Amino acid sequence: MGATLSIFLAILLLSIINGGLGAPCSVSEIAIDQARTGDVVEGKPEYEVTVSNKCECAQSKVFVQCYGLSSVEPVDPRAIKPVDAERCVVGEGQPIPKGARIKFKYAWMTPQDFPVVSSHVHC
Repeated sequence: MGATLSIFLAILLLSIINGGLGAPCSVSEIAIDQARTGDVVEGKPEYEVTVSNKCECAQSKVFVQCYGLSSVEPVDPRAIKPVDAERCVVGEGQPIPKGARIKFKYAWMTPQDFPVVSSHVHC
């Protein structure tokens, strides 16, 4: 009985230290921040988007909903690139370490939302 309790407590302690038994992070730890730059391109306001990873582990294959990424100015395909009619891949799918930031600019009539759809966690 005493050995079983000790093993249980050891597993519980390791679980707490490692943040639980589930996945160490999720798409909610990919932050998408967006702001107007103050510039105007072809009569459309320009926006700068910053994608950052708040997780302790790197995350790759970060896909966001973008519906084709409308812009009257070219958008850096190394930062974000449409993969189909609804989704874009961020950073060419490469791992984004904690604290890393990927930035891109686009110009359109209104700001676009970029909700994170999925990512792959590397721990």
